[in-house]
Amino acid sequence: MSSVTIQRGPKPLGRRLPWAAWVALLPMALTVLFAYLGTMLWTARVSLSFSRTFPSGGFAGVTQYVRLFENDRWIVSLQNIVVYGACFIVACMVIGLLLAIFIDQRVVAEGALRTVFLYPYAMSFVATGLVWQWILNPELGVQQVLHRLGFVHASFDWIVDQDFVIYTLVIATVWQASGLVMALLLAGLRGIDDELWKAARIDGIPRWRVYASIVIPMLGPSMSTAFVLLFVMVVKLYDAVVAMTQGGPGTASEVPAKFIMDYLFGRANIGLASAASIVLLATVLAILAPIFYARSRVALRRDV
Repeated sequence: MSSVTIQRGPKPLGRRLPWAAWVALLPMALTVLFAYLGTMLWTARVSLSFSRTFPSGGFAGVTQYVRLFENDRWIVSLQNIVVYGACFIVACMVIGLLLAIFIDQRVVAEGALRTVFLYPYAMSFVATGLVWQWILNPELGVQQVLHRLGFVHASFDWIVDQDFVIYTLVIATVWQASGLVMALLLAGLRGIDDELWKAARIDGIPRWRVYASIVIPMLGPSMSTAFVLLFVMVVKLYDAVVAMTQGGPGTASEVPAKFIMDYLFGRANIGLASAASIVLLATVLAILAPIFYARSRVALRRDV
């Protein structure tokens, strides 16, 4: 019998890949473990203490949380962030969708328009706040321009009006963030098959009906991503407030992030600031966790 020599090729690298992957993920895992989870646990521990200028070891139970919700300034900040968040997210989603639909019509100079609409998002919130503070200043901005045009009784002093100042923040930040929503939804629109539009034209279905009944539901993943990003912006709102209003007039534009920073650094009450941070974190998790769960369920059904 003739012997057959089997030449063995190089050993597969499959066994080495898991170790390489773990090594590559190790820095990020350590960052998440210590920089994120570690600081959150430390903040929760401080919120249960009598800490003032420096962290202390005394256990105070929920005393700081009771004090927090007895603080009128905190309650006002929560009310403001709810009003701001609702107006900001709805306005950004509507304007971003309309801009995306407009650009999706293959308009002339599409690339330039995309850049113009998305450019404000590249600016910092501090720069945005300072620009809009000047625009809305009753002595320098829109109101003064109207007076010079002959409308001497025109009034646009929202930035110094306690009842309307929160809406000036909405105007400034919607101007900045709508382009991001436009980019996300435009990517979703470009992923829709052209055959859908051809079939709709053959069937004589009005274009608005196609958008309302077919296209917008198909943009669900893009819209949920946009919502999450906008919601994070709402929670993080701080720079624009400091640049535009400093939380005023009075506390009319106070927001939770500014409350936390003021009590952490300005009033040296680290315990109360930590309690406010934990409440804010719990609120974020309570809202975003169901969204991520629903998205994972939808993805699982698609895979099945």
